[in-house]
Amino acid sequence: MILQDYIKLSIAELQKIVNEEKRRANAIILAHNYTRPEIQQLADYIGDSLDLSRKAACSNDDVIVFCGVMFMAETAKILSPYRLVLTPEPNAGCPLAAGATMEDVIEMRRRYPEHVFIAYVNTTAEVKASVDICCTSANAVAVVRSVGESPVVFLPDRNLGSYVQRKLRKNNMILWGGGCYVHQFISLEDIELARKEFPGWKIIVHPECPPDVAESADLVASTGGMFRWVADHNEPVLLGTEIGMIERITREMPEKQVKALKENAVCSNMKQITLAKLARTLKERIFEVKLDDEIISMAQKSLKRMIEID
Repeated sequence: MILQDYIKLSIAELQKIVNEEKRRANAIILAHNYTRPEIQQLADYIGDSLDLSRKAACSNDDVIVFCGVMFMAETAKILSPYRLVLTPEPNAGCPLAAGATMEDVIEMRRRYPEHVFIAYVNTTAEVKASVDICCTSANAVAVVRSVGESPVVFLPDRNLGSYVQRKLRKNNMILWGGGCYVHQFISLEDIELARKEFPGWKIIVHPECPPDVAESADLVASTGGMFRWVADHNEPVLLGTEIGMIERITREMPEKQVKALKENAVCSNMKQITLAKLARTLKERIFEVKLDDEIISMAQKSLKRMIEID
């Protein structure tokens, strides 16, 4: 069947295919916080990319279906190299991850041989294999702190790197020029308007947001940190991140007052993962994530160093 055949099916029919094929394949479905609600509703686990990959690595399922952009599915393959990893949409890339290549890192290493290279997990498998250590938005400060006084090249997200730099007052950091297009366009004006429209509401933003936004917010947190904060508090909150996060919290904690700081903060790449594509991937076992064994081995080292710090 081609994709159009699946698109013609009803939601109920697609859900039935997903559930039946998941059982038949002994598969686990992972969905990132930014995916569509109908994808999240069928997932075994919802969360950020690294947490999901860890859950998959600890499971006994034969097949991992990662509903997210490609670098996330690659991370799952790195941590579970002997499992079949599938992605519903192989063309769902991440512009932030695409902003740094293995060749870029190799060239920068020639220029800065004394620096420790730290890569955000929002990078390709090849980049993870080329750096010394990885980090997440939740543990980036701890990872950079772990290298002490050593100079650092931090990639690819400039805003996350700037946030870490300010927190640690570490001046010997070279920041890559990349950024997340969703978080980059959350502005100081958005916060100022929100303060007027929703006085007294807590404002929490992602560290991928611009520095002036991060400094003006009440709290800076990863998506996992946002979820935990909302679960532990009863204050109304505005979240400066992709709207899928708000959709998830609203569904799982309907008693909470949660709104998006910017209602059009949408990752179109994540939204490429649809119910029809998920059903097709499971039914036909297509779009396997394949990586070179050497890349997997090298990338595992940088991820392992990160996990030891986390």
